[in-house]
Amino acid sequence: MFSTDAPMTKSERTRAQLREIALRSFRERGYDDTTIRLIAQEAGVSVGTTHYHFASKNHLVQELYLDVQEGHRAAAEPGLAASTDLVDRVGIVYRTGLDQLEPYHGFAPGFLSAAVSPRSPINPLSDDSAPALAIVEGLFREAVDGADDRLPADLRDALPQALVIGHLLLAMFWVYDSSPGQRRTRLLLDRGLRLLRLGLPLARLPIMRAPLRELLGLIADVRIGSTAG
Repeated sequence: MFSTDAPMTKSERTRAQLREIALRSFRERGYDDTTIRLIAQEAGVSVGTTHYHFASKNHLVQELYLDVQEGHRAAAEPGLAASTDLVDRVGIVYRTGLDQLEPYHGFAPGFLSAAVSPRSPINPLSDDSAPALAIVEGLFREAVDGADDRLPADLRDALPQALVIGHLLLAMFWVYDSSPGQRRTRLLLDRGLRLLRLGLPLARLPIMRAPLRELLGLIADVRIGSTAG
């Protein structure tokens, strides 16, 4: 059998090499100490060549976001295939997401400082970050839609966006969690999942539908407002 994949061009090989060096440097040096010049030196190419493939360091951060979330998806899928319980499935997405962030914990404050401004192109809610965030939302949507627990359709449709906001807030807590293995973050997640399990029956009560819809709509507005900002 012959491979149908076309061989990479020299330009494609150079781009892939630069990307690999940058991702490794982000893991080993963090955001501040990873520079375009350093990446170019390690690749043995000029700064101009590096800028040709990646206009700025922030473009390489977006590659990092995608790499992390693609790893997140690969880690979450087997667990989602093995469970039909809604809370368990949501927990799988949250826990595998934290697992993928773990190698970056030592340098996470630097990334957060660079990303926290609403106008930052590496803000997780920015338009530039949309492809990576779409992977996260897709995982939460898969977790909700594939569960045996049948929520009302309007709440089921809105829940994944709320879970994405929860994921981002949990990640912010994790950044500054200095407990061994970020144990406090894991405990916070466990408590949140217990509350979700306790609250699910309420979502099926007609009297609770309107306030829950309003709450989920408010969360969606917060996300849209952050993106617009």
